[in-house]
Amino acid sequence: MEVPEVAGVHGGIQAENATLDPEQRDHQAGWVSVKVEGSRFAVERSLLARCSSYFCALFRSGMIENHQDEVHLRGGVSARGFLITLAVCRGEVPTLSDPDELVEAVECAAFLQVACLVQHLCDIIDTENCLLLYDAASVFGLHTLYRNAALFLRDSFDDLKEAAEGSLPPALIEYSQSLSPASYIAIGTHSPSVEQLHDSFRVVCYLDEEEGEWKHLTDLPRLCSTSLAGVVVLDNCLYVVGGVYGYGKDAVDGGFCYNPDSGVWTTFPGPQQPRYNFTLLGHSGRLYAIGGEFQKQIISSAESYDVETGEWAFIQHAPRPVASTACAVARRRIFVCFWKPPDTTDIYEYIPVKNEWRLETTMIKPQSYGHCMVAHRDNLYVMRNGPSDDFLRCLMDRYNITSGQWTALPGHYINSKGALFTAMIRGDSVFTVKHMLTLEYTITEGAWKPRRQMKGFPKSGSLWTCLLRLPKTGPVSPQLGADGKNGGTEGLGGATSPQL
Repeated sequence: MEVPEVAGVHGGIQAENATLDPEQRDHQAGWVSVKVEGSRFAVERSLLARCSSYFCALFRSGMIENHQDEVHLRGGVSARGFLITLAVCRGEVPTLSDPDELVEAVECAAFLQVACLVQHLCDIIDTENCLLLYDAASVFGLHTLYRNAALFLRDSFDDLKEAAEGSLPPALIEYSQSLSPASYIAIGTHSPSVEQLHDSFRVVCYLDEEEGEWKHLTDLPRLCSTSLAGVVVLDNCLYVVGGVYGYGKDAVDGGFCYNPDSGVWTTFPGPQQPRYNFTLLGHSGRLYAIGGEFQKQIISSAESYDVETGEWAFIQHAPRPVASTACAVARRRIFVCFWKPPDTTDIYEYIPVKNEWRLETTMIKPQSYGHCMVAHRDNLYVMRNGPSDDFLRCLMDRYNITSGQWTALPGHYINSKGALFTAMIRGDSVFTVKHMLTLEYTITEGAWKPRRQMKGFPKSGSLWTCLLRLPKTGPVSPQLGADGKNGGTEGLGGATSPQL
């Protein structure tokens, strides 16, 4: 039997595992032959044990299979599903668009308990496959995928309502609707306040999309600065790190974390290297503080903060000194812009597992300074200065991290008062805000198309924006005794997940 082709899977894997001579490879130390349907795959035991809880338990069980040269997988795994699993386990990023491929991948991930495949399926959820993955995850009991697909459906329900009601069991729709959607959050630029004076403008606001206006979420802590600070959301908690205070731009030593589930602000240590005007991003349980300024000097040092241990640690310096640069996370990969005047923007990837920086691509365009970069699926969208240094408008270019191709998107996007430089993506929509109005665009293959407009943020000047999932009952009043630790998205709305 021939091994089926899978789009986006490197041909070497298929050839290596489908055509190996069993007499030459199956009996080599560290290899095992895996028979799936009518195909046989010679695979490293260590790879299977490392990526699959099923194989890890099998090889350590002391049972007869632990010593056999061949393992026969029967119900629950197809040859194509196993081939997809091997590709993901070996670090590839297969493109899965065929519905049968997706279902087979879900089935294989569940049967073999392959965490990296589950994560890959979560990463590729979009409006085209959300309903299929949601239903398949409920059938095969993949809770992480089930939860992520339910949240995606909640955020995109207006677009998917008709299709969902025609294809999903009512219990799945009910569960998704019981969850809280990601709300658009905005914060003005503020210095720490004086204890005797209450600044009513030092607030965090959320966008009430039904009424189309901004509402109060919480007050900033008195010592919290958002001026030249780092602001990011990680695991559904809002982090504000550093910033400056006073006329001398002294760096704030410390950070503040807001948990929307409890309504509580907590404090945590600041970076070991005092810094302001730096880049802050959150990924996989860590905050990353990159570059910035200290004592009016631009620096290249970088650090990561482990939320679980509460400790900062230095990582590999950035490729060159950089301040307030654009960044984004696409397909769980960290990308940062580095501008070289006058017309060059280098985009580097930081690879945490290797603690190294790698040049991903270079954009050379007039007025190429990347003011903002956001990620949607496997695309990076870089917004830059408008024509002839027109700072009220900006141009946008798209870079696809899978194909390595740049595309210039048509049209100009209004940037008055920092409108587009604070873009945030939810599902297939992108939100931008300025003093006069808040705009939502629909992301299409060729451009961002205006979808609706709402009231602007009630404060002029620079803004920080992000997305938070708020409790279904609305903003939570601070409660004494709450620990303020990361709440993630579990428990939002008090709903119970249907039995998986």
